[in-house]
Amino acid sequence: MVCLSQQKKHITMSNRINIQQLQPEAYKAMFPLENYVRTSGLSATHRELIKIRASQINGCAFCINMHTADARKNGETEQRIYLLNAWREVNGLYTEEERALLALTEEVTLIHQHGVSNETYEKAISAFGEEGVAKIIVAIMAINAWNRMAIATQMQPEGV
Repeated sequence: MVCLSQQKKHITMSNRINIQQLQPEAYKAMFPLENYVRTSGLSATHRELIKIRASQINGCAFCINMHTADARKNGETEQRIYLLNAWREVNGLYTEEERALLALTEEVTLIHQHGVSNETYEKAISAFGEEGVAKIIVAIMAINAWNRMAIATQMQPEGV
């Protein structure tokens, strides 16, 4: 009998499947959704804030690494990236729109806990309108799908 700690060690050290190689059509099916998000009209800043914050919540090292690098390329500051997981405690660093976006990102990502509150939903609608909120929800859905693929298969960040 293998103790739980040995079992966990075995699981984390084993080689995992590569969905891109084993199921290339399934992997490719993700790209039209990603392309939609990229061309939806959401700003690059908003897209990357969604991707980083959801990836932080989900603990996806691969996606955190990728999207913090992308955010930097788009002009995001180190301070805003470093403080993103504590955005509620920082006054003036994130706009009211970004705060509504981040609250919605957190609640959709953690939807199993309490759903999306009316307060968060109304703030998002007020900041972005119905069409904007629809685009944001799709962007959150997309990064959560990517996170689950990367975490389940233990994809490693570049350079690690």
